[in-house]
Amino acid sequence: MLKDIVAATPLDGYHLHLRFEDGAEGNVDVSALVPFTGVFAVLREPETFAAVRVDPELGTVVWPNGADLDPAVLYSSVTGAPLPGMGGADHAR
Repeated sequence: MLKDIVAATPLDGYHLHLRFEDGAEGNVDVSALVPFTGVFAVLREPETFAAVRVDPELGTVVWPNGADLDPAVLYSSVTGAPLPGMGGADHAR
């Protein structure tokens, strides 16, 4: 089940502190998740990265240029939970 992000705080070094609707929270290194190319290129600028906000309709983080991140990937990064469709014994081999 997808967990929506309800709060996001930009931190130094391209990190975000995220809180999810189920109360899970923690930090994510965005630079480890996406290359800063294409739509993400402008996020290299600290001022642009800091302009992150939560879009309540999408349930994830977004930036003014339209960039967004998959909340399932972010939830997995924060909690260590497997991505939907990726968990279970079959994927541990």
